[in-house]
This record gives sequence, C-alpha cells and structure tokens, in this order.
Amino acid sequence: MNEKFSDHLKEYAISIQQYQVLSSLRELKGEPANLLTLQAEMVSKNSNTTRLVEKLRLKGLISRIQSEENRRMVEIRITENGLNLLTEIDAVHAEFKNDVVAGLTEEEILTLNQLLEKIRNK
Repeated sequence: MNEKFSDHLKEYAISIQQYQVLSSLRELKGEPANLLTLQAEMVSKNSNTTRLVEKLRLKGLISRIQSEENRRMVEIRITENGLNLLTEIDAVHAEFKNDVVAGLTEEEILTLNQLLEKIRNK
C-alpha cells in the first residue's frame, strides 16, 4: 500500500512522510505544532522530522518560526500553498483508499481498522 500511495505522491514531489506532516498540520487548523508533536503523529517513528520539516519549508508548504527567547522552541504551521497541495492530493488519496479496500465488506473494513489500531498502539 505504501508503494502505491508513494507512486501517487511522486507527481506532487512529496514523500509519504512529508504528506503525513502536512496532514497533521492541517488537522491543527492554523494552530502551531512543534517537532515533538509532529514526531508523535508519524506512522514511521524512525522518520527524521527535522529534515522533513526543512524540506517542506524550502518548498514553501510550511513555515517554521524559531522563538527568540528559547532557540529550541519552534512553531511550525502549514502555509496556504501546503493547504492547496493537500486539497489536490485529497482526490487521489480518496481514490487510493477506495481501491485498497474495494474487495472488502464494510464489516471487514471495520475489523481491519480495529486490528490496525491495536497494532499501532502497542
């Protein structure tokens, strides 16, 4: 599934991990996040969040503001360009999710979600 979705994201020049960061920021509805918050949201806990954030900043998809009082404190927000990109990707993502579960019943999808949540929360 990752491979297929990664192929879809290539046309937008972002990785799955970068997509996850943007999605997490969008869910905050304009509120800032910090690196620890974003790291906790990542599916792959081995992701280098600092590097991902910098790549997204260079693409103009997020803003990163460092506190002058505490240099370790960083506020990260999604930009209008980032929101627009996610809107474009949403249609592809919806199609992808539908393709993945096309052969499953609604009950099987619910069971699968429950099992995946159980695995993820270990």
